[in-house]
Amino acid sequence: MQNSLKSLCIVGGGTAGWMAATLLSTTLRGSNIKITVVESADIGTIGVGESTVPSIMDFVQACQIDLKEFIQATSASFKLGIRFDDWLTPGESYFHPFGRVGKDINGFDFYQAWLKSLADGQTTRWVDHSPSAIMAEQERFMLRPHQSENWVLSNYAHALHLDAVKVAQYCRELCLKRGVTRIEATVKEVTLDNKDFVRSLTLDNGTIVSSDFFIDCTGFTGLLIEKALKVGFDDWSHYLPCNRAVTVQTEQVNNPVPYTIATAQKAGWSWNIPLQHRTGNGYVFSDKFCSDEQAVETLVNSINGKMINEPRIIPFVTGKREKIWHNNCLALGLASGFLEPLESTAIHLVYKTLVHFIKHFPDSDFDVDNEQAFNQKIDDDFEEIRDFIILHYCTSGRDDTEFWRWCQTMPIPESLDIKIRLFKKRGQLEHTHGQFFSCDSWCSILEGMKIRPPKYHPLLDGFHRKDLANTLSENVKNIRATVLNMPNHYDYIQAHCQALVNK
Repeated sequence: MQNSLKSLCIVGGGTAGWMAATLLSTTLRGSNIKITVVESADIGTIGVGESTVPSIMDFVQACQIDLKEFIQATSASFKLGIRFDDWLTPGESYFHPFGRVGKDINGFDFYQAWLKSLADGQTTRWVDHSPSAIMAEQERFMLRPHQSENWVLSNYAHALHLDAVKVAQYCRELCLKRGVTRIEATVKEVTLDNKDFVRSLTLDNGTIVSSDFFIDCTGFTGLLIEKALKVGFDDWSHYLPCNRAVTVQTEQVNNPVPYTIATAQKAGWSWNIPLQHRTGNGYVFSDKFCSDEQAVETLVNSINGKMINEPRIIPFVTGKREKIWHNNCLALGLASGFLEPLESTAIHLVYKTLVHFIKHFPDSDFDVDNEQAFNQKIDDDFEEIRDFIILHYCTSGRDDTEFWRWCQTMPIPESLDIKIRLFKKRGQLEHTHGQFFSCDSWCSILEGMKIRPPKYHPLLDGFHRKDLANTLSENVKNIRATVLNMPNHYDYIQAHCQALVNK
């Protein structure tokens, strides 16, 4: 018998804490590892992560959650991608779709074949070849069939817009049914042993909680990982200067559309996330270029519908922990780091961190090499997402405000610089296994920003011009015809998964 862990304590509830408890209670079922969640009624949740990416569907499936029930409980709507307004220049929009864009042809990336078709005089848009983009454009939706011979039905992807507070509530109820122990209390003291491992927590009700392993879900406070264990923080503010957000919820005015809207503003960008019962709005900005008062005014002037709550300012520092797993403590959610929600990756990073953790799940010997391998994996994930977010800023053509003029000459990581330079010359993107953003995603942003290489892959000259044109034309027709047979997004929700409490 191995020296297995016998107990695991999650400190902090919220979205991250209860997602962790839900996935771990599923994965560790039968292991006899006791899971305890300590959450305080006095500490509110940030509750901003309301727009997700397609990995939320993997989380739902991995946790053996009924999708319809989850959507109804969280007032969710469907999301096929993000529409970026005013990023290139004011008045211009582009779309970043989920799922595939086009079919690879004879082993060549579709993007290269599309470039060749443009050189041959074809005029299709990049997004014309994306099922998700056309679905979003037409406001159509249906859940993907389990099996389909139709390429369109097999290659679109979607995520969810959801109420993060309701996600935490749903997961908590599910976990309590599964035998997870919940303690409602505030941590007053963290005790370490002589090896710098967390030994126990002293709670405000006098209880002492001991555990073999701890997961820190205490938000920006980082009660265990930072305050007790003194793990440092990699500050990435020099790459991404936005350091504050103002958020507000509004009543739903129009039927929810199946995409998030991210609109460039004078000192950052604002979001619009339509749920079934309300709309989430926010403005991410830099206080070097905008005051809190100006930010609130900008957001309030841009929203539709009556405000449900007062605008709330959330300060943040972009970056990540130097070690996300240290000894017997894992940082999760905001305790592990923060990347602005431009590509809706907060909940994805919670899930991905948990997936890596389960793969590297420790014995009581806490092998250092295993911990190091985990940290390298999640470091790579954070850096990939960081670079992808920077891409939106450093490729913008805007120079109409001080903020956007700063972006014209902003510092960028070498990893991103190499990627952009190679793309500009050859339309080539290096992609390694495990990366979240596909080449299609990178091409969607770069095409949206009007960055297009001057030439295509030289071997594509072997393609017959007319055959290539016909192939692409037939694919576009097939996508549009298939999408137009789908129901309207709002009608689909009303018919199949209307929120239980639609208010």
